[in-house]
Amino acid sequence: MEQTPDFLAIGLIWYIVFLFSTTCHEAAHSLAAKLGGDLTAFHGGQVTLNPVPHIRREPFGMVLMPILSYALGGWMIGWASAPYDPYWQARHPRRAAWMSLAGPGANFALMIIAAVCIRAGVGMDIFQPPDLANFSRITEVANPDSAGALAKFSATFFSVLFFLNLLLGTFNLLPVPPLDGGTGVTLLMGERTALRFLALTNDPTFRMVGLVASWMLFGRAFDPIFTFSLNALYPGLQYGAN
Repeated sequence: MEQTPDFLAIGLIWYIVFLFSTTCHEAAHSLAAKLGGDLTAFHGGQVTLNPVPHIRREPFGMVLMPILSYALGGWMIGWASAPYDPYWQARHPRRAAWMSLAGPGANFALMIIAAVCIRAGVGMDIFQPPDLANFSRITEVANPDSAGALAKFSATFFSVLFFLNLLLGTFNLLPVPPLDGGTGVTLLMGERTALRFLALTNDPTFRMVGLVASWMLFGRAFDPIFTFSLNALYPGLQYGAN
């Protein structure tokens, strides 16, 4: 893609949001594990909002892949991880399930914060709903000719914060390993069934197939989720209506 000054500036906002959102996601996993009795991530320095320990653990997923995906596609994707004790998971499958769900929970919390900020901006006539929304434009400045740099930055920042955390939260909730929902779904099972399910889905081949299938199916499922979220953010505007 053409690397104009605007493209690079928006890319910087994307990376700030990606780094913050992913760090919150992994820190939430790590904190939930600590509260549940597994100190593995805590001793690894993962119970923190400092992105450095998370980058050290996954430099490709936290640095190279986000930059590459933005340069090629105009939006960012990547990954990180938090260590846990599999023997703790086997002893406490329900605690492990809550630990898994804490990551997407952090993403949805950030999305809600972004939504509140966007609605507050609309109420103060700083922001307005865009005619055509996309992943970098969930909201826009109300008076672009007179708006300052801070208002324009804020509109893009909260747009990306809303979109990216909606994406991360919903994708990771898919009940397929190695995604968080693949462990979280065991809350709906008895303990013995949950342990058998976890033993089956820990197979590397099964996890790879699950990841590829999830990504292919999610591409179709996310559009209505995104449209629903926009219409919830802006009641009465009916984005996506024919």
